[in-house]
Amino acid sequence: MRGTPAGRSGSGLPRLWLVTDTDRLPDPLPAAARLPAGAGVIFRHYGAPDREAIGRALAKLCRRRRLVLLVAEDAKLAYRLRAGGIHLPEHAYRRIAGLKKAGWRVSAAAHSAAAVAGARGADMLVLSPVFPTRSHPGARTLGPLRFAALAQAARAPVIALGGISPATARRLRGGRFWGLAAIGALAA
Repeated sequence: MRGTPAGRSGSGLPRLWLVTDTDRLPDPLPAAARLPAGAGVIFRHYGAPDREAIGRALAKLCRRRRLVLLVAEDAKLAYRLRAGGIHLPEHAYRRIAGLKKAGWRVSAAAHSAAAVAGARGADMLVLSPVFPTRSHPGARTLGPLRFAALAQAARAPVIALGGISPATARRLRGGRFWGLAAIGALAA
């Protein structure tokens, strides 16, 4: 990673993120416990009946291990967990300004040039899927060249997600992005 393009500071943002997934990582605690201090966790677990209980255990672990915790979409849950911020899907970009006013760090998921342009005010973009991924089999991927072009156009630091492994991360060398996010590569 060469850092971010001019004018985009990732100061205070982790460069390594674990993304939780109800199916692929039902218990995110062991994977989060292996992260280095200063890494981050994006807690999704959408629809899990025990989402808040898992979130509480994860938040406690994140505080103890000095990990940044972002909660996907649910500001009330993020508040209860004392998370470091919110991660928004594309359909929720309209909430960025309000969450920023409330003092939250805001991450935005992006999958296209339109989404990259529309995520104004986000502190960080999670751009995906870069490579084929088990989470979305058969989904159209960005590939390293399109990913690099979208990362260059972004106004915020960019995190690469989707099929990220040591081998695929090497294919992103030379591009302008802030960090990496993964599910499977960090679960093992």
